[in-house]
Amino acid sequence: MSEAVKTDERVREMSKLRQAMIRPELGGIVGTVAVFTFFILFAGNSGMFNAQGVMNWSTVSAQFMIIAVGACLLMIAGEFDLSVGSMIGFAGMMVAVFGVTLGWPMWLAVIVTFIICIAFGALNGYIVVRTGLPSFIVTLATLFILRGFTIFIPQTLERKTIIGGIREAAEGDWIASIFGGTIFKGFFQWLGDMGVIDVFSRGNKMGQPVVDGIPMLLVWAIGLVVLGHILLTRTRFGNWIYAAGGDAQAARYAGVPVNRVKILMFMFTAFCATVFAVCQVMEFGSAGADRGLLKEFEAIIAVVIGGALLTGGYGSVIGAALGALIFGVVQQGLFFAGVESSLFRVFLGVILLLAVILNTYIRRLITGER
Repeated sequence: MSEAVKTDERVREMSKLRQAMIRPELGGIVGTVAVFTFFILFAGNSGMFNAQGVMNWSTVSAQFMIIAVGACLLMIAGEFDLSVGSMIGFAGMMVAVFGVTLGWPMWLAVIVTFIICIAFGALNGYIVVRTGLPSFIVTLATLFILRGFTIFIPQTLERKTIIGGIREAAEGDWIASIFGGTIFKGFFQWLGDMGVIDVFSRGNKMGQPVVDGIPMLLVWAIGLVVLGHILLTRTRFGNWIYAAGGDAQAARYAGVPVNRVKILMFMFTAFCATVFAVCQVMEFGSAGADRGLLKEFEAIIAVVIGGALLTGGYGSVIGAALGALIFGVVQQGLFFAGVESSLFRVFLGVILLLAVILNTYIRRLITGER
């Protein structure tokens, strides 16, 4: 009996190296170190790592991060949502239509927009679990439906596809500060007065620091990452997410409400997309029908870079956040390094290919495949 136990795969000891190799965050950590090393060497003196430069790439990374959290949890649950980009454009346009065109209070416009978008997410999930159709196909259809509404509604009401005046309509509204404000202004002013960060007059008032606070977009990104990580690693529901994506039928036999888990993850993905959209329109003061273009693929790539398997059942929110950080640093770093910005898309393709190859190798390590 003891000999059988020694050879049992379930109790076989795993080397430290192999444990490290199958960590989902490994690819994201390696990529982050490599990217930062590269830009420190080639753009270290360009202003990329001063206060304003750090805020620039941090803000861009936060955009990727918000939608990557939702996409990560959904992919771990074994599904995809290709409608995220269209959801961003649609949500932003609904805020503009309700708050500017129809003149609703901005808080009401934002809340109703969240309800509508989350309902679309629930519908995506319901169709997927009830019909058994691939989520790729269902959400691809939703992508076109939402993008069509995003163009049709403003053209019908305003005869244009860009609606401005959001910042003015939101002025004094409590919800504007939640999505479009900044925090710790006093602290950053103190840093400026102490000479820790620059204080200048170009573009700012005399004596105002170049970074006057942390934007709420960044706060939302960090908050969602922390929430997603705790949900995934510290709760029973997180175990359900892994089980639903790993082997849905076995999970059902074990009592996991797989259908409910998948629908809730589609709803959460829609929630994250709407957070991104509302923060975006509050920042720009306008909504455009072309907003969110290709964001669904960028979110998926960030998650894959972060170590999630395309087959589901494996991944990490921290890894997805690192993948989003890599995106933000590279996108802004190419500008600081004086490299043609169009090469960013080349980077996306290369990094996706490398991440999929790495994921395939990791899957073989986990499953023992050859």
